[in-house]
Amino acid sequence: MTPKRLKTWVNWWPPFLFGGVRLLEMSEDWRHARVQLKLRWYNRNYVRTQFGGLLFAMTDPFWMIMVMECLGRDYIVWDKAAKIEFISPGRGDVYASFQVRDQDLDELRAAAAGGDKVLRWFTVEVRTADDFLVARVQKQLYVRLKN
Repeated sequence: MTPKRLKTWVNWWPPFLFGGVRLLEMSEDWRHARVQLKLRWYNRNYVRTQFGGLLFAMTDPFWMIMVMECLGRDYIVWDKAAKIEFISPGRGDVYASFQVRDQDLDELRAAAAGGDKVLRWFTVEVRTADDFLVARVQKQLYVRLKN
């Protein structure tokens, strides 16, 4: 799949489409992504701020997809665990920017070279357009070299 095709698919995927989530950018090298969650009347929580489940959902697939595409077909990559820390209420649209660094990929390749499983945490911050921190989401990835 190409980054452009993924962007189209993700933006038409019903949980994102009807939740107000949009993939705004996915770089051609799979190293950078930017996601938006629009605050709408139908996706607000009881106190009229961003629904926590959608704050998590907007970040859910991207670390796994990006790392999997960057490492290539010789590796198995799965989501293993996740944590979310709510910092402040999201009273408007929010954004998450993902960046896979060369250092991350080099460390994963080196640690998995012997065939062992590797567990690695990645963090993304969910912020408002004015750069206020709303939530911090951590995803643990399982990475292993295929046999």
